[in-house]
Amino acid sequence: MQRLLHFKEIYLEAFRNWSNMFLKKYFKAFSWFCFGLWLITLYAFVFRLSTGFAFD
Repeated sequence: MQRLLHFKEIYLEAFRNWSNMFLKKYFKAFSWFCFGLWLITLYAFVFRLSTGFAFD
């Protein structure tokens, strides 16, 4: 049990600052990616409306 607690402490210490920085950058990139996909969808919808596409 002592060995398990020791490994847990080593793991938490190793990734303490890394995870916060990594998660911030990951979520920022993910939000920009989602925003870009939303813009592409909006563009495609407006393009279809302007060309008279029949939404049947």
